Amino acid sequence: MNDTQILDAVERYIRGEMKPDERLQFETLRKSNAEVDQLVVEHTLFLQQLNHFGERKELRSSLNEIHTDLTERGKIDSMKLKGAAKVVYLWKRYRRVAAIAASIAGITALSISALVWAFAPKANSEVDQLKREITDLKNRTNQQRNELTTVKNSISEKKKNNIVYKSGGTGFIIDAKGYLVTNFHVVNKARDIAVQNNKGEFIAKVVYTDPSKDIAILKIDDESFKPFTAIPYSISKSSARLAEPIFTLGYPKNEIVYGQGYLSSLTGFNGDTLSCQIEIAANHGNSGSPILNKNGEVVGILNARQNSTEGFTFAIQGKYIYKALDDLKKTDTSYQRLKLTSKSSIAGIDRTEQVKKLEDYIFMVKVN
Repeated sequence: MNDTQILDAVERYIRGEMKPDERLQFETLRKSNAEVDQLVVEHTLFLQQLNHFGERKELRSSLNEIHTDLTERGKIDSMKLKGAAKVVYLWKRYRRVAAIAASIAGITALSISALVWAFAPKANSEVDQLKREITDLKNRTNQQRNELTTVKNSISEKKKNNIVYKSGGTGFIIDAKGYLVTNFHVVNKARDIAVQNNKGEFIAKVVYTDPSKDIAILKIDDESFKPFTAIPYSISKSSARLAEPIFTLGYPKNEIVYGQGYLSSLTGFNGDTLSCQIEIAANHGNSGSPILNKNGEVVGILNARQNSTEGFTFAIQGKYIYKALDDLKKTDTSYQRLKLTSKSSIAGIDRTEQVKKLEDYIFMVKVN
């Protein structure tokens, strides 16, 4: 059989159109010829994807008819949307259909490409034409994907640029995928939150709060954010020792600031056992800053809200970060993979180098 006859036989075999003796003969050929067997598998996938694509088109057509009917009956009025709101509306309306179409187009292109290479090892004009069409289809698919990404990024950037942030503090990464911890009072009643470091500004959202311990966990929810590969510091489960040297990095102004001091009391304000007292310069912008020891272990979260009239500063003990994460996992199973780093990679190196490695993981928290 030539290539055309083999392809015709494969299609009739898949569709169940062969007579019993012909089907038995073809199955014998499948077992003895690996190329024919592979072709049956690939062509089956190809036909399935075409069927799925047709079903998706019918679904989209039905949805468009429903939308048109609702518009004509005055139930919805998409024409009143203007500017950014209309972009958001169009994005939400078509992103799923576009994503499905892009996926189907990609799989279809790959399936066709496999068939071409299986049956036409020698180039000819028809194969070259088919290759050009496949390449054009791939290019259109990539262009569609890029346009969707551009729309989404433009919505995100427009939102960032239109927000005026009125207060803030500091936060630091506790999971490489973009989870941070800060003080609850920093983000309490916030409508919009952004976090910023020396790599840029990113939209964030609150995923957990504990007002009694003044702890909040944030997640960076921004397409432009690239997750970290690892975190250089660890979170200590032990309390710091009296007189132990400590240091912090935070945002009391629009740039990161280093401060150092020591643990001056094992309890906080009025004997509070959840916190400890530290001798270190701080103000409200430092709220949520990490308190680290010489080994690069986070032993506390600076809580500048509790500055007393005597000038003392307090910190929430670092072990309560573990408690906050455990509570978050109990309330939402999607956070089960979050894990705190238990070993510091900056222990034993010069303080200047420690700070250099830490800077990317400390963020200014901006709140509206």
